[in-house]
Amino acid sequence: MKKKIRLIEIAHARSGDKGDSANIGLIAYSDSLYKIIEKYVTAEKVKTHFTGIALGEVHRYEMPNIRALNFLLHNALGGGGTVTLKYDAQGKTLGAALLRMEIEVEEGEL
Repeated sequence: MKKKIRLIEIAHARSGDKGDSANIGLIAYSDSLYKIIEKYVTAEKVKTHFTGIALGEVHRYEMPNIRALNFLLHNALGGGGTVTLKYDAQGKTLGAALLRMEIEVEEGEL
């Protein structure tokens, strides 16, 4: 049986800027929860979650030794902190926004 959960239930996040790209770290609370985010939180799903914000490619980098995934959202900050007219010039709220994303997992995986 499948169950929908929000990422905030199994992970925490940090985010910031790298020029015009937003950088989001998603860190699982345990090794078993890392396996869930590694399996279900793909670059494609993150790009879809940030439709209208992540205008370029989204890359995912795996860091299993610290139970984390790092996402780089290209062309997401309106040119970067010094030139953008966006309210969140450094992408600091994007980590919280990612934690609102829902994934569907098997009940036995939790």
